[in-house]
Formats: sequence, C-alpha cells, structure tokens
Amino acid sequence: MEHAKTTLIWITDLLKKLYIPFQISGGLAAKAYGAKRELEDIDIDIPDNKFELLKNSVQNYIIFGPERLKCEKWDLLLMTLDYHGQLIDISGAFTTKIFNSKTNEWHQLHTDFNKVETQSIFGLNLPVIPRTELIAYKQILSRDVDISDVNELKN
Repeated sequence: MEHAKTTLIWITDLLKKLYIPFQISGGLAAKAYGAKRELEDIDIDIPDNKFELLKNSVQNYIIFGPERLKCEKWDLLLMTLDYHGQLIDISGAFTTKIFNSKTNEWHQLHTDFNKVETQSIFGLNLPVIPRTELIAYKQILSRDVDISDVNELKN
C-alpha cells in the first residue's frame, strides 16, 4: 500500500497544481468509507474538458487514452496511467455511463464537485465521491467486487 500512497500523493498534487477539480471514486473511495478489500487501481474523476491539460503533464505514464471506451459495463472518457507499477484510471466526470444488466439500460453518472466528501486516505484529506452516490453506482454495476463493497459500506 505504500506505493499506492506515493502514487496518490503524486497524482493529487499534480491535479491541485493544475487547478483540476477531482474526486476519488471506485475501490479507493470504498476503502475510504471502510471497505476492506485489496486495492487494484486508483480511480479519479475529472471534468472531461481537463484531459488535454492533464495529458501534457502525465505523457510519460499514459498506457491508454485519453479516449472514449465503451465496454460491457462502462461508456466513458478514460485515460489510464501506469505510475511505476501502480495503475490510475482517470475518468470523465460528466459523460460517464454505466450499464444496468437488470434493466438493460445505460445510466448517466452525475458528478457534482461541490458535493464531494472530504475523507482521509493514507493520511491525506481528499475529495471523495459521496457515499450514497458510490453505493448507488456500485449497486447498478453489480459486479462481485461492487456487491462486496456495497455490503461493507452499508454495515
């Protein structure tokens, strides 16, 4: 986890330096709210129109994107970084959709950077997706890891 902390410090310091609003989401957000599972990557949402600004500063670490990715569960603007072995997925905050396999419908995720919750992650106070929004989108995705996160976040 020490490498994840170093990576998180690097990327969040860079986002702050560039005045790019962001929120921590995904598994790291779940961990911030008490989930116990292993961290796979660092998920961060930023405004879609800030990708080019960030891209210039992280060029050496980009392994995907930024480009639109549409797969079974996601339709989003995505850029993936590999910072010395730690993966970072940076997603567009305003155009991300997730697929609900129960209803066969795509759902638009709504990000409001004014509603983030400040949580301590590795001793850093960072903006995190609100718990209720995290639970809601993980319930829609309903992958095994999401179900596990939701169960832990509700208890």
